Amino acid sequence: MTILVTGAGTGFGYEVALRLAKRGLDVIAGVEIVAQVHALEQEARRRGVNLRIEKLDVTHEGDRLRAAEWDVDVLLNNAGISEGGATVDIPAEHLRRQYDVNVIGPLMLTQLIVKKMVLKKKGKVVFMSSVAGLTADPFAGAYASSKHALEAIAESMSLELKEFGIEVATVNPGPFLTGFNDRMFETWKTWQDEPSERLFDYSKLAFPHEQYDPEPVFETTIGVITGAIDTYRNVEPKAIIDQQRKQMDSAWTRKSNEGLGKRAQLVQKAYDIKPGTPV
Repeated sequence: MTILVTGAGTGFGYEVALRLAKRGLDVIAGVEIVAQVHALEQEARRRGVNLRIEKLDVTHEGDRLRAAEWDVDVLLNNAGISEGGATVDIPAEHLRRQYDVNVIGPLMLTQLIVKKMVLKKKGKVVFMSSVAGLTADPFAGAYASSKHALEAIAESMSLELKEFGIEVATVNPGPFLTGFNDRMFETWKTWQDEPSERLFDYSKLAFPHEQYDPEPVFETTIGVITGAIDTYRNVEPKAIIDQQRKQMDSAWTRKSNEGLGKRAQLVQKAYDIKPGTPV
């Protein structure tokens, strides 16, 4: 079984690719930039694992076409970025980049690889989604909307591909302490806009959640890839599943004028919390 992991240069993809290789599986680790190839090679050598590393920027058509030539049994669409900022402040180019990396690039890559899976009448596509694909927080609207889009794509794809023998599943991490969430609240530093026109001073804000140790995500993702876990949606940590369901259900009864004139609780928490606060 050959597994292609995108976004393997950092975060979840990095560790999942190495652990899959440690199990003796045939893993292609796709990294966004050439500089990440050497770093991952060094770590694979340190761990004593055999890992094929390829430059694969999912937004680059040439990279996608090259990847389409590989014989892939399981595709883990893990590549992703998080653009932070209020929905009324985030510049257009950052919003476009958010969708290019998280939605359009992965889907274009998946189209190419799935067509080859269909010829074999078997295969699996796993989307590294997020609880942000189920709910949304302040200052994460761009990121959450991209993951909501990914959820819709995965749901549609799971129905469309059943007759061809292709499985589809999602992994939905909550707030994990990998640096990913905290970097989201620093993207404003590269905005080419007029700071005085922003509604918020982003130098005073931080990711408004305590964050968990990422270990459960690694093992759950590996379980979904290998088939040891066969559920379609896989939220981690499991301790927040009920909270997510309540938040999703609350939209049916929440009043549109509820709390007007007052700062939302999570907005206030973004002012109060320090970056990288663990659970």
